[in-house]
Amino acid sequence: MTAYDRALVEHLLPAVWDPEAAYGIRSPTAPDADMPKGTVDKKAAGTLFAHLADIRRGWASAPLSLGERQALVLRYGADLPDYDAGVLQGITDRAVRYRCERGVGKLAAHLNGCEYVDGYEDAGTEVAA
Repeated sequence: MTAYDRALVEHLLPAVWDPEAAYGIRSPTAPDADMPKGTVDKKAAGTLFAHLADIRRGWASAPLSLGERQALVLRYGADLPDYDAGVLQGITDRAVRYRCERGVGKLAAHLNGCEYVDGYEDAGTEVAA
């Protein structure tokens, strides 16, 4: 089973709101398109569609605050810069970045079945003691 980290969650998030975004998402385990016979890790092959299903389901069930959800939609769904997202939310661009960072961490932890511990910056997947 592949663990979800921040980078993977950020990579998959646009597909939550735009089903056609999946066409632009490339599986990290797939060989390069210009390679006629690239090798594929059989254990990790074909996980892209499972990841897409997980991110959509995770979005619906993750314990995100309203502000975190709004910031994530504005950043990854509407592709707005932090300043513009902050104006729409009535907060600073720094607060938008914080909400996005925390939201991505919570979502990654939720997808991994772990509790999110605020203040840990690696993957947001640590389990509280």
